[in-house]
Amino acid sequence: MSMGIEVIFKIAAIGLITAVVNILLKKADKDELATLTTIAALVIVLLIVVDMLIQLFSTLQDLFNF
Repeated sequence: MSMGIEVIFKIAAIGLITAVVNILLKKADKDELATLTTIAALVIVLLIVVDMLIQLFSTLQDLFNF
């Protein structure tokens, strides 16, 4: 169960860092870089979620002996 909490904290940290970087870039009139930073963070979080889904399906497959 602690692995799930670690992942939640990791995703939250990525979100907070992205928000701070996004604010700093927008104040420096670098809106394009701010958008790219947000998209990059979204891709990283999606990769984490996809990895967790792959682990879930693997566990279900082992559980039901498919």
